[in-house]
Amino acid sequence: MIRNRIFENCLHELSRLPGIGKKTAGRLALHILKMKDEDVKRLAESITTLKEKTVFCKLCGGISEGELCSICSDPYRDKSKICVVEEPRDIFILEATGSFTGLYHVLGGKISPLDGIGPDELNIADLLKKGASGEIEEVIIALNPDVEGETTAVYISRQLQNYPDISVTKIASGVPIGSHLEYTDEITLLKALEGRTRI
Repeated sequence: MIRNRIFENCLHELSRLPGIGKKTAGRLALHILKMKDEDVKRLAESITTLKEKTVFCKLCGGISEGELCSICSDPYRDKSKICVVEEPRDIFILEATGSFTGLYHVLGGKISPLDGIGPDELNIADLLKKGASGEIEEVIIALNPDVEGETTAVYISRQLQNYPDISVTKIASGVPIGSHLEYTDEITLLKALEGRTRI
């Protein structure tokens, strides 16, 4: 068996990325080997710059280049509506529909007792503070429609019952059960947002 320590080290690091198995890591490593030197340098620099110059928005938890992301700092966004998502990538997916003009709130996961993730491990407390501000009229829950997502949605809706002026809705089931937002096309997401229901 041919062994190459440098190649195996790269393969190991690539396979640590989410969704990348050993076979995919091997294909990526081979592709990088075939790339032009300047393309490899550009890729490496973009990863380093991403890590050094990108932070999480202090208001919504989305990806930002400064203290506030471009959405939270936009004076034209509807500050009375907050869309609750699981991860920052979900913001990009929903923004691609072009239909939501409110703000976002990133939980950083979902309730999953089997994985040791309870409400205290998520960014729910900040959402409740926003609810207590009196500025929020609607909270839209846009979590993946799986057991953990539904559990988290029910938990949040119950916590927000303390604020009767807030309407709590969730995106319609245009997003199939068991699938994830990142794999859902823009039209389906648009319909899901438009058909959201009260929890």
